[in-house]
Amino acid sequence: MTGTEANALEPFATDVRYYISLTPRQLPSHYFYDELGSALFDAICRLPWYGITRAESRLLAAHGDEVFRRIGSGSTVVELGPGSGGKLRLLLDAAGARRAMQVHLVDVSPSALELAAQTVGALEGVQVATHAATYDAGLRAAASRAEGRTLVLFLGSNIGNFDPPGAAAFLHNVRVSLSPGDGLLLGADLVKSEGTLRLAYDDPLGVTAAFNRNLLVRINRELGGDFDVDRFQHRAVWNADRSRVEMHLVADSAQHVHIPRAGVKFRMEAGEFIWTESSYKYRREDVATLLQSCGFRPAAPWIDRQDAFALTFAEAV
Repeated sequence: MTGTEANALEPFATDVRYYISLTPRQLPSHYFYDELGSALFDAICRLPWYGITRAESRLLAAHGDEVFRRIGSGSTVVELGPGSGGKLRLLLDAAGARRAMQVHLVDVSPSALELAAQTVGALEGVQVATHAATYDAGLRAAASRAEGRTLVLFLGSNIGNFDPPGAAAFLHNVRVSLSPGDGLLLGADLVKSEGTLRLAYDDPLGVTAAFNRNLLVRINRELGGDFDVDRFQHRAVWNADRSRVEMHLVADSAQHVHIPRAGVKFRMEAGEFIWTESSYKYRREDVATLLQSCGFRPAAPWIDRQDAFALTFAEAV
């Protein structure tokens, strides 16, 4: 491994070293998305039991024109975590004749940015800039180059990956980068039955289980770890008191684990788990309250009742 490659892996190694030593053991969910993880997540979005992507896509197609009527022509669009760029393309298609605009894509993954830029850049009149950066840093860079009003997209219920204080802190930071009258389009998955949620996060085909275990595969590949991936079972549980789905990787037998590039060795007992994700679910009124507390005025809330999903356009005040 070259010095450049080692430096690129240092944030990953540092995070793994810290989080895997907590009680219970944890791993940050944003590390799911290496090349294979991103492909698995794309497959998850196509599963019949995972309605988030379909619900949000329906809302974007139905209300995209109104979003751009509200934000005005000559606006700058910034998407945080654009994925494949498919949802942004849906939104821009709905803008029709008002589509000439600057688009800034922000993600820590250069490969994800490349794919999204290809998807969106194929549209006539759209100028695309990419920012391989954290959300905060990328948004600041994009806002400094914005023309007209700015519209920030945070879709896919990514807000659910933050705990409540973290979600508020994140939206406060977004608001700091915006001017009064700028817009935020926020997607948030809503509370639904436990059975529906369990199927969405523990599908019968095992795609979500593979997505979860791939995090250990990535640690083995990039940090020299020796997790025995076959000896970990995927578990998804609904924590009603905290309004969140929790994903765990549960060791089915005791094992010693060494991750050389993270500088850690530890023993896992049978039944011990690594907490890999929390996905918080909202009630409709909670979304409005959160936005208002962070300096936004919810101007247009849209609900997909088929799959219980909220898309909210809010203005910075």
